[in-house]
Amino acid sequence: MAELNVDLVSTDRKVWSGTAVSVSAPSVDGQIGILANHSPLLAVLRPGTLTVTAASGPAVTAEVTGGFVSVDDNLVTLVVDEITALR
Repeated sequence: MAELNVDLVSTDRKVWSGTAVSVSAPSVDGQIGILANHSPLLAVLRPGTLTVTAASGPAVTAEVTGGFVSVDDNLVTLVVDEITALR
């Protein structure tokens, strides 16, 4: 299965980085599901739950207060304002 390279950062630190099979993020237009080979995307995030299904290991789930997500060439960059309850 194809994978994504994911970088999850907050305004003050890198929170998580690695490979994943999917990302689900709360955009202002609704929940976005991102899989490998997704078309390029730039979206604003709203408060909600962010989930990264890691290629190996447990999924990463967190509450975010906003930010943005960028997708290009299987690279997903999530820049969030505040992040809590990382699990």
